[in-house]
Amino acid sequence: MFSATARLASRAAPAAFVVGSATLLTVSPVDAKGNVDLKAVKTDIADLIDKDAEKRGDGTAYTGTFVRLAWHCAGTYAKADNSGGSNGARMRFNPEANWGANAGLGGARAALEPIKAKHPSISYGDLYTLAGVTAIEEAAGPTIPFRLGREDASSGSTSPPDGRLPDADKGSMPKTTSHIRDVFTRMGFNDREMVALCGAHALGRCHTDASGYWGPWTNAETTFSNEYFRLLVEEDWTLKKTHKGKPWTGPIQYEDKTGNLMMLPSDIALIQDPEFKKVVEIYAKDEDAFFKDFASAFSRLLELGVPFPAPWWKFWA
Repeated sequence: MFSATARLASRAAPAAFVVGSATLLTVSPVDAKGNVDLKAVKTDIADLIDKDAEKRGDGTAYTGTFVRLAWHCAGTYAKADNSGGSNGARMRFNPEANWGANAGLGGARAALEPIKAKHPSISYGDLYTLAGVTAIEEAAGPTIPFRLGREDASSGSTSPPDGRLPDADKGSMPKTTSHIRDVFTRMGFNDREMVALCGAHALGRCHTDASGYWGPWTNAETTFSNEYFRLLVEEDWTLKKTHKGKPWTGPIQYEDKTGNLMMLPSDIALIQDPEFKKVVEIYAKDEDAFFKDFASAFSRLLELGVPFPAPWWKFWA
């Protein structure tokens, strides 16, 4: 179901630059220090997703969960003081491990432990973010620029305050819309990038035992596409009132006419806010535009706050 080999082979060789008569190869900092085989790690993550999906046999997979893992590992960043972000991988520890926004991610971290044991030189921060990158690429999504170099914290003592990750509902549509902008603006993203990053909801589903919400956003929850945006625009979304013949007792969410697909209040906000809706309509019609914008924004999200060494050519500046 997932084929990693063809795409990964093209990334195996490092980039080369010529200075005078010498050819210099660029090597990521972790490659240089710990000999991390990025291609091998990505192949192992892809195999894990594939084997787990086959075991489940119900059309679900770790795909969406690994994207959420990467997103939540990085999405605590604040541009104002350069705090939070994926560097440190503090979500392994309390308080982040027990944040409500991170409910259900302990299983994803545990699933990656055998890969960490096999490749001990990779940091948890690199592993968690790479899992999200690999999940997207293996789900027929765009190639996500990625580099190694995150370091791991030894505790959660430097975790940022709770409340930085996005909530699905703030009690009213105006408050939810403002919350979306507050969260993404704090990290340095503009409206178009905000909508692009929300497109990660093309993958996965909500689980009542984790978030309280139920259901997938699309009918192809292991395929990355612009279907999320198309459905937002073309379907009629109404408040969910029943579930499997019984009254719905969970939080406010929306459903299509079949009752099989769902949208969160934060999703509906994207088509109620005029500026957000303009971008949603672009992506609903143009998957290439969505893929291009998402790859750029997601790569930047995963790197926020990471102190990567300066490129080699800056040493001569």
